[in-house]
Amino acid sequence: MTSPLLHLMHLVSPALPVGAYAYSQGLEYAVERGWVKSLTGAEDWIGEVLSHSLGGLDLPVLQRLHTAWQAGALDDVAYWNDYLQAARESKELLLEDVQMGEALLRLLVSLEVPSALAWPKGVAVSFATVFALAAQHWQVNSDDALSGFAWSWLENQVAAAIKLVPLGQTDGQRLLLALMPKLEASVSAAKTRDSDDLGVGLPGLAMASAQHETQYSRLFRS
Repeated sequence: MTSPLLHLMHLVSPALPVGAYAYSQGLEYAVERGWVKSLTGAEDWIGEVLSHSLGGLDLPVLQRLHTAWQAGALDDVAYWNDYLQAARESKELLLEDVQMGEALLRLLVSLEVPSALAWPKGVAVSFATVFALAAQHWQVNSDDALSGFAWSWLENQVAAAIKLVPLGQTDGQRLLLALMPKLEASVSAAKTRDSDDLGVGLPGLAMASAQHETQYSRLFRS
């Protein structure tokens, strides 16, 4: 049987055809407005989004989705899937979540993953919902799934920063290394976060994402 580690590497690979490279999570508008204009600024912006957006919402919900898929608790899967979409603070952030989720679902359906084949037609699916489905199907444990999910997000944000700030490739690697401790802390905190304490508290991210919808010139979809 193929190692769960290899399956995790598959799920977090930039080659996974879900279009993650097309999204900047509001970073493009932040650069346009001059909120982010250096390596230090990129580290601050990405680090805060990692801690308070990904760490406060996506990662703890991903953990709950993984548990629900493992237990076959489809009502819980539906609840947390709807919760994620309701928590998105802009149209762009919602569309990003659903478009990536549907892209990964199509891939898993083509690979004949049973739970993907059984997903109700016409029901919007969040990316974390399908990521958790795939992780559980390929026996990737919850801890590794959270770390892999966060790493994939971080890589895409750094790739966006390299293009937008702009940064050199070496600065991009410095940024990844500098944010690794924050990634580990965010994953660790997500595992113990109470369900009543889930959500996003970043008005700047919400405003940047909303303003990006009508930004005159842009490289990214969000």
